[in-house]
Amino acid sequence: MKKNLQNALLLAMGLMTTVTFAQDWNVDSRTRMDMSEAVNGEGYKSTDQRVTLGATWGGSDWGIHVSSDVNYTLGGAAASMGIYEAYASADLMGYASVTAGRQAINNGSGALMSSNDWAISRTTWDGMTFNLGLDMADITVGYASMNTGMSAAIDADTVLGTAAVASAATDDNGNMWINASGEFSGWNVNVLYMTETGMTKTGPASDNAATGIDISGEVMGAGVSASMNTDFDGDDMRVIGLSYAVNDDMGVNVSQTVYSEADLANGLNGFSMDNTNMSGGYTGSGQLGYLNAGDEDLSYGLTYNIAGISMGATMHTITNSVDATIDRSVTEISLGYSLGDNASISYTMATDNDGTVDTKYNWLTLTVTP
Repeated sequence: MKKNLQNALLLAMGLMTTVTFAQDWNVDSRTRMDMSEAVNGEGYKSTDQRVTLGATWGGSDWGIHVSSDVNYTLGGAAASMGIYEAYASADLMGYASVTAGRQAINNGSGALMSSNDWAISRTTWDGMTFNLGLDMADITVGYASMNTGMSAAIDADTVLGTAAVASAATDDNGNMWINASGEFSGWNVNVLYMTETGMTKTGPASDNAATGIDISGEVMGAGVSASMNTDFDGDDMRVIGLSYAVNDDMGVNVSQTVYSEADLANGLNGFSMDNTNMSGGYTGSGQLGYLNAGDEDLSYGLTYNIAGISMGATMHTITNSVDATIDRSVTEISLGYSLGDNASISYTMATDNDGTVDTKYNWLTLTVTP
């Protein structure tokens, strides 16, 4: 038996033992078949399975949670296993609560900070979060940090020169954020302010903060939403959406997404954030993802649900405010079926045409949660 598989089995046995004595436990399995021609051409198929097993202990003013992901590619190498979340929470004299450890965090629309659940190796944050427990709004302050070590120093050397290696080898790479959310006069509002410190893999941390403001509510029976985001470089992404429930089963929606133009002299080359629900496009996040600087996306969508069956179709038309030659169209179609209270299966297809070539993506996903 290969050593990495042996270690995975030992860790699984240890986690199963702890689950036995836990107050609460959960498990879910996601099996996804990738049939995308964009990966290795027509006829390509690859099936990945991820099983997450978690356990929680706690009292009236404390709690401990740990969960682990087991990943396996059918017909591929041995299974890999790693800790997904591991954190402890405690009440601070009734005025606030603190959570310390590895956490999956999703704030606002997820354009700036999200767990990237599509990926095999999901995004987590090692640090501390403080929930202030205010009545007027849910306010959370967080800090995550890691020592970048020599690997980041080598990356920094390619950007900054040899003099940067010594300082980068002991520099901390971290983030601090404050997120506030609440409902005000029927409108849901979320505000995220996020900074970075230390040495990143592309150079020194930005002096700018990343900010996101998300607002949603209802006007005359229609859902209205707006999301305004700025990344660490100062690039902007704005999303305005409108949805309407035709009846209990059918809904329609339309949205416009606009990216600020590039300004390379000032370091502006298009809005983007690493390891979020939108990073990596269809291959990395299973959705359209971030677009290029100056792009404008106008989309129309239709959803329909009946007797456990869900269907959806969305069409995107992408142009560019600077480059008139860009004429991109994307069509997304989804079909899902609930197999009961504990299982569901879904199929998603996306066709991306850049004006000359069609790129096709196809996924079949089975999700089971006992």
